[in-house]
Amino acid sequence: MSPGTTAQANTLDKAAHENFPVAPFFLPRAWRADLMAVYGFARLVDDIGDGDLAPGGEDAVLLGLERSRSEDRPAMLDALEDDLFRVFSNKAPGPGHPLMRALGPTVRRRTLTPKPFLDLIEANRQDQRVSRYERYEDLLAYCELSANPVGRLVLGVTGTTSPERVRRSDAVCTALQIVEHLQDVAEDLRRDRVYLPREDMERFGVSEDDLKAPRAGSAVRALIAFEAARASDLLDEGTGLVRSVHGRLRLLLAGFVAGGRAALQAVADADHDVLPGPPKPPKLSLLREVGATLRRKG
Repeated sequence: MSPGTTAQANTLDKAAHENFPVAPFFLPRAWRADLMAVYGFARLVDDIGDGDLAPGGEDAVLLGLERSRSEDRPAMLDALEDDLFRVFSNKAPGPGHPLMRALGPTVRRRTLTPKPFLDLIEANRQDQRVSRYERYEDLLAYCELSANPVGRLVLGVTGTTSPERVRRSDAVCTALQIVEHLQDVAEDLRRDRVYLPREDMERFGVSEDDLKAPRAGSAVRALIAFEAARASDLLDEGTGLVRSVHGRLRLLLAGFVAGGRAALQAVADADHDVLPGPPKPPKLSLLREVGATLRRKG
């Protein structure tokens, strides 16, 4: 296996660990290929922003940087942006990273625009500058960059974009981002990031020292329950999104919503104590939530 192929495989293998199905088997093959191409980009940019690339610096080399600069996150994000522009250009040379080369046919086949990809890069740049959020509205603005573009790309790949679907998709994607933040409170804090709004922490009497404890106290659990309820309300918007489409796409979107609901149930089953580690839902819970989402009216 070539180094480029190894880097690509290392990134795509992470799809199995997401809260929601990325490109399930029941979708048309062309959709699966295009969704995995989009996922590959989204996962790569997040891994760069989080410092989670495979050791050895191979991704830096593929993006045209020296191997030693693989830990320089701003430089890596700039290099990724340059490679993205090569995806949208007809001029030689083409993109250098195999995940970006795989994205090219999807971009052309689905007539995708650069903006959602650029927004995802900008979200990771923001992660290098901003590690705390004062208000819930500030967190929503971050999710507009970090999460909502993914849903818009799914609609673009499947040819189902409309203003109402985009609105509902944004709500679902923001909810999924918030759920992930709730699951990863301890891990994020180790990265010196806190995605729980400061005003909410103060309201519930929670300090950052409380988040460093091995187990959550009652105040932390109350705060997590409060934020989980907000995410649940946002997921309710997904009911209309799911019901607005048909066939296998409906099942896919139900899977996204159900993934968020199953994760929230796992958090609730842990009594909202997320500090020992991310509460993860069993597969049976996900399947039950898919069925409930498909039956839900609204």
